Amino acid sequence: MRFAPVLALLVLVTSCASDESAEGETRSDAECCTVTIRAIVPEGTGLLYLTGSLPELGPWAPDGLAMTGDGAERTVRVHAELGTEFEYKFTLGIWDDEALGPDGLVPDNHRLVIDGDIETLHKISAFKDPMRWIEDVEASGVEGRLIYWTDFESEHLGPTRHVEIWLPPEYDENPAVRYPVLYMSDGQSLFDPRISASGVDWGVDEAVVRLVEQGVIPPIVVVGAWSSVDRGREYSPWHGAPDYARFLKEELMPRVDAEFRTLTGPENTAVMGSSMGGLLSYYLVTFHPDAFGACGCESTHFPLSEAVVAEYFEEFDTPDDPDETPYVVRDIESGLQVPPGARYYFDYGTEGLDAEYGPTHEAVRQWLLGQGLVEGEDFVVREYEGADHNEAAWRARIDDPLTFMFGGR
Repeated sequence: MRFAPVLALLVLVTSCASDESAEGETRSDAECCTVTIRAIVPEGTGLLYLTGSLPELGPWAPDGLAMTGDGAERTVRVHAELGTEFEYKFTLGIWDDEALGPDGLVPDNHRLVIDGDIETLHKISAFKDPMRWIEDVEASGVEGRLIYWTDFESEHLGPTRHVEIWLPPEYDENPAVRYPVLYMSDGQSLFDPRISASGVDWGVDEAVVRLVEQGVIPPIVVVGAWSSVDRGREYSPWHGAPDYARFLKEELMPRVDAEFRTLTGPENTAVMGSSMGGLLSYYLVTFHPDAFGACGCESTHFPLSEAVVAEYFEEFDTPDDPDETPYVVRDIESGLQVPPGARYYFDYGTEGLDAEYGPTHEAVRQWLLGQGLVEGEDFVVREYEGADHNEAAWRARIDDPLTFMFGGR
């Protein structure tokens, strides 16, 4: 969810601390400020949305706030307190249809520091077209072989989704060999920077090849299921993750095992994801140990609670007086047990959203120790100083969870 200006003209209208309304009343800092965002779009563009870091935009819901206008110029206004650092981008309602930069790739976020009422103008020339890049997979530069199953249907999940299967370079050279499998969430961000939500992919292919060449891990097959518009619900252990587990175990995994030379069973099957995807991976190992033996959870969104859901996930049903206690802490206090043989890797940074993750990760660490697990062997909880909540940060440390899950085999 990082995006840089295609064309941005910033005009500072006034400083909010002394801004006066038409009636001559002075607005307080809390009432300041108004950001007017305009965009020029190609002819025929449908409804355009603004998404970003402000609560009124999801935050980061792909259909956060519809912009007005149906011609070439679209407009939207948002509000923030003085000094707010605001990041945003444009979509056509889903992440697969993000606005592109002049180079045809997804750039970084637009960024503003709100020091008064501001107006910006952006010129958007094109939007993402994942199918074009899927069909031109060779241009992705991926190491190994990448195969796509498009519009994969599920009886357990609503939206269809693309699925990609990555085969290591030696797969075709060794027809008698079978391989462990890593299932990953947010599959669109794993291999191809043209498709990734931030314009930076995880570099999974490079990391696996690098670690194999170093003798750290064996070659593995990686399966990435793309996220959908229902990502929050599907990935939450306390909402839609049970249905997602059925999708994996009853639909996706059987087809993968039938069409590729895989090693099966929890000792050969791991799961990995970031943020809400980290929660999903944690859930799958904890509640489905018959299928998944280890997880790699980067920037795990353990602070999720009823109160967080009520504030940021409008599609969820929450009580009128939501509990602020993180769901995972409630589960631990209720006697949650670690299944025999489960192995967990958790990490988080100290910047951005990750700066809030320390206390809940420590609660999980104490729970695992109390269950008799050995730190460094059965589980890892690691803090990365200066790391943020984005694909670039997860790419930079991906070797560590891969080594934990598959090293020493």
